[in-house]
Amino acid sequence: MKPATRNLLIALLGALAGATASYLMLAPRAPAVSGSQAGASAPGEREPLYWVAPMDPTYRREGPGKSPMGMDLVPVFAEAGGAAAGVIRIAPEVVNNLGVRTARVGYATLPAAIRTVGYVQYDEDRRVHIHPRVQGWIEKLYVKASGDPVTAGQPLYELYSPELVNAQEELLLALKRDNPRLVAASVDRLKALQLSSELIDGLRRDRAVRQNITFFAPQGGVVDNLNVREGFFVTPGTTLMSIGVLEEVWVEAEVFERQAPLVSVGQPVTMSLDYLPGREWQGRVDYIYPSLDEKNRTLRVRLRFANEDRMLKPNMFAQVVIQAEPLEHALVVPREAVIRTGSQDRVVLALGEGRFQATEVEVGRVDEGLAEIRRGLTADDTVVVSAQFLLDSESNKGADLARMDAGNRTGHQHTRGDSHD
Repeated sequence: MKPATRNLLIALLGALAGATASYLMLAPRAPAVSGSQAGASAPGEREPLYWVAPMDPTYRREGPGKSPMGMDLVPVFAEAGGAAAGVIRIAPEVVNNLGVRTARVGYATLPAAIRTVGYVQYDEDRRVHIHPRVQGWIEKLYVKASGDPVTAGQPLYELYSPELVNAQEELLLALKRDNPRLVAASVDRLKALQLSSELIDGLRRDRAVRQNITFFAPQGGVVDNLNVREGFFVTPGTTLMSIGVLEEVWVEAEVFERQAPLVSVGQPVTMSLDYLPGREWQGRVDYIYPSLDEKNRTLRVRLRFANEDRMLKPNMFAQVVIQAEPLEHALVVPREAVIRTGSQDRVVLALGEGRFQATEVEVGRVDEGLAEIRRGLTADDTVVVSAQFLLDSESNKGADLARMDAGNRTGHQHTRGDSHD
């Protein structure tokens, strides 16, 4: 044989041996039994609990056979000493390579800070909308744009309306006839049409009709939604403008459905804004809306904040933290230890001596770092907080798969035995 051919053959045999050794290192403790082999165990051997697919521990059968992928099923045996099914054993060097970290289960006070976002709004309790009581034409507009500040009693607009002219003439006619009842009725009508007391007193004094009537701001604040310009024809259904107050603002926020029981009126709230980093506002929960959003499954809450310096402006985006009542003496684990699958929640228990087992738990409150465990664990249990997904896949459905057992790997190589084989 030529030297080059001999060297190539040696390299191929070495690669094949390395691949075989790698497979044997991850092989199950018990040798695979094909579907053609008899299911009975030799005298003195343990009886398998059941048989599983090597690549899918959820695929179980009562006897040997083939997996859906065409691979031989692997027997699963009970742990020595009667350990529960679902326990896997991993050698210390493998635990170290996987970066497995654990944490002790214990009791702690679980804070209930609800973090969400919201938008700054006007205080609707103190926001007024300006409508005319009669139809007519805007002859003069004293405010020119939304956002203009106004004070109480400041002129807003002048209106010409034939109906207002007729109402004034009725008062003058009643005064001319010196009929107290007609005078009183005419004055009441003018007040109902929002004419000021000063204008009515001027009519009585001057006995002259005003063609254009000036209307004034009922309160101070900021003009919003200015919908008219000079010359506009308006009717009682026309919203001319709104006046909002900024000394106190609302913040509309939403919380998830599962957080709704934690929110109550009066709870303290902390708010921050991106455009003013480092500053916080303190407020409170003012109102909880009675219905959930059917699409987002969220509950709207209204928060109230003081705004003396008027730094908070409508439609600003805010980060909100609602300080709910903390949960005292709760059994907790690190949040990252919980495996949430949708159908159930699990954690991986570290049983010691390289043994791990996935167990179902009932999760309660969850915050940024901790999760409350209502059922499934006890104090002083130890749970895995990293690499738990890999361990859970090995222990899932109670399958006692020990393919990662280093002692079993050496057993396959006939170098030493394992106490639980």
